[in-house]
Amino acid sequence: MFPFLVRTCAAGCRRSSVGRSQQAMQRLMITVVVALASQVVVSRSLTAAAVDKPNIIFILADDQGYGDVSHAGGLAATPHIDRLATEGMRFTDAHTTSSVCTPTRYGILTGRYNWRSRLKKSVLFGLDKPLIPKRRTTVARFLGRRGYHTGVVGKWHLGLGWQKLPGGEVRKAEQGKTQGGGWDIDYARPVAGGPNTLGFDESFIIPASLDMFPYVYLRNDRTVQAATVTKAFHRPGPAGKDFEAVNCLRDFARESRDFITRNSQSDKPFFLYLPLTSPHTPIVPSPAWQGKSPLGPYGDFVMETDWVVGQVLEELDKRGIAENTLVLFTTDNGCSPAAKIPALIAKGHRPNAHWRGHKADIFEGGHRVPFVVRWPGRVKAGSQNDRLVSTVDFFATVADITGGTDQITAGEAEDSFSFLPALRGDSAQVRPYLIHHSIQGQFAIRRGQWKLCLCPGSGGWSAPRPNVARKNKSLPPVQLFDLTADPSETTNVQDQHPQRVRELVDLLVTAIRQGRTTPGTQQSNEGWPNTFAKRVLTAYPQLDAPR
Repeated sequence: MFPFLVRTCAAGCRRSSVGRSQQAMQRLMITVVVALASQVVVSRSLTAAAVDKPNIIFILADDQGYGDVSHAGGLAATPHIDRLATEGMRFTDAHTTSSVCTPTRYGILTGRYNWRSRLKKSVLFGLDKPLIPKRRTTVARFLGRRGYHTGVVGKWHLGLGWQKLPGGEVRKAEQGKTQGGGWDIDYARPVAGGPNTLGFDESFIIPASLDMFPYVYLRNDRTVQAATVTKAFHRPGPAGKDFEAVNCLRDFARESRDFITRNSQSDKPFFLYLPLTSPHTPIVPSPAWQGKSPLGPYGDFVMETDWVVGQVLEELDKRGIAENTLVLFTTDNGCSPAAKIPALIAKGHRPNAHWRGHKADIFEGGHRVPFVVRWPGRVKAGSQNDRLVSTVDFFATVADITGGTDQITAGEAEDSFSFLPALRGDSAQVRPYLIHHSIQGQFAIRRGQWKLCLCPGSGGWSAPRPNVARKNKSLPPVQLFDLTADPSETTNVQDQHPQRVRELVDLLVTAIRQGRTTPGTQQSNEGWPNTFAKRVLTAYPQLDAPR
């Protein structure tokens, strides 16, 4: 930089005799050059930090609530998740895009709301076809373009393209009863549309939840052991003879550590997506963890989930790469009623904290989740942030971190906003609003302190459930909550703010029609989300599908 100044100083310094005024001028110019060069070095240093490519690990627990971590008041010890919060940043207003499994995972990997896809409500099952088409860019594929080696270990739950046995053959279990579907699958053939098709360089997964057959591991889109027997984790179906739900967390911890070990030796940064199976049903803590918590099996399982986080952190420390690794921990939705929430509350443990509802619901307990980020030297240790963020924002954030924001095309990450400014301590709100979604496909939209639920009840599994709420004419068709004054969503104030309701309805309609919520050209959805109740459509016909 500044070659004309350097050249001038060099020429003056080579002279054997100069006047005092010239010497003074030289000293002044040298001082200027040094000062300017220092600014350039600092500027380049900041730029390098801005486009640094840290290793990235995204850990996703399953059905673990906001209050299930001990730093949020939970009674089951979670020292390793707490360590992330102590050494990083805790977000207190973080949300999944849905209150159930599959849709949240879709949003994390694509940066797009799930209701824009074919999945307008509910979740996929183990035999369902892939939800993410090969043409869609995932965060794994994007990071691959940025020079990362990418891997996934854990629960996939986004559909797989199983290959059928020839001639319509349907096999029987090698021993015991033959139950469930999937006996017509050729487990010797690779699946289509799996992680390796969608940008992951390597994968070790189970197809869906541990209560959804088939119960098998797949490595790099091939079954590790064919399903030849029936096993029952709530839903009986084909399973590998050596597959046991109780072993999954230990297997995922082992595979994660191996991935970190191998990639710590590489010049390429790595991305590890680690979606766990716990503490989702079946609630099966391994023998080493049974009886460890004061909360029974569920608390034990929460503690074992935390142990997996600890295994990841231990391997990072062992390999000396913790300083250059961003670790994000969150969950896919709130705690499930399968955890026996009333019994937990009776023991003084509130798995969803003071938020109303639980998994499957449109209320906060369904989608407000633990969310902590550790990135040594970049994120202030022990910090807390109350900015509105979502799991769907992961895509844009890592693009921002790696200097690739301008590489996101019009048809990628349509609903993802970077929270890198928040990680840096910026207090400005980047995300203008957020759209929530329940298991029944009911919507809510949140802007600032205001949250509008486009349904008369929970939209999920807590009271009033959708089938009851729709018939109860005393319930207004929509619910407006002031989360600042009423964080537990106890008082519906929609009748006091009709104009605000209309504004939020119109904002949701625009978000659906535009095919995106980020700036950019209009994109298409895979059909209109026709999940609004008739009473809602009667009151707000603009929510109906265009004719």
